[in-house]
Amino acid sequence: MSSSKNSSGPLFWGVVISAVAVMVVGIIFTSRFDRDITLTQSPLIDEPAPEVDIRFLDSLDDFRLSDYRGDILVVNFWASWCLNCRVEHDALNTAAAGYADLGVTFVGIAYQDRESASQAFLEELGRGDPYVYGVDEGSRVAVEFGVLGLPETFFIDRDGVVRGKVSGPVNLDFLSRTIEALALGEAIDPQTVTDDVENR
Repeated sequence: MSSSKNSSGPLFWGVVISAVAVMVVGIIFTSRFDRDITLTQSPLIDEPAPEVDIRFLDSLDDFRLSDYRGDILVVNFWASWCLNCRVEHDALNTAAAGYADLGVTFVGIAYQDRESASQAFLEELGRGDPYVYGVDEGSRVAVEFGVLGLPETFFIDRDGVVRGKVSGPVNLDFLSRTIEALALGEAIDPQTVTDDVENR
């Protein structure tokens, strides 16, 4: 009788919920990375990246994307509540480290998230190094970029022009191919669509 009580207690249900969450992440990870990642349409393509003040996640200071003019920028909108943001996190960190010496800067912008939750997410999964983390206060940055859901990633060339956008999680192979094409001055095709984004 006591074992029956224990099996229906908070600890039991905590274990069950954790197991289900791990299975869901695994299914999403497997299904997503079996598919081709494609660039999505955006009115920003071939236009200068929006100029808006972004506060650093770790301080009260602001920055603008133009502060990094001359670098290729990979701008990723994410949040702690976004499951697919977990799926792509390691790939973004690995690419940030691998391409830093080639003048590529990764910018992660926390969107519609509590700062404490964003910080906890990074503490749990690891911070990119190097990586610039910002907070989208009042969703102003997301509005300027036309963000529809998370995650979304924008690719900006060394002249500050938006060249591509992905809606949904990215992987390392896709990041590498896209960054290398931009570094060589090659065009990337922004005309195909994917829709694996989440909204709060």
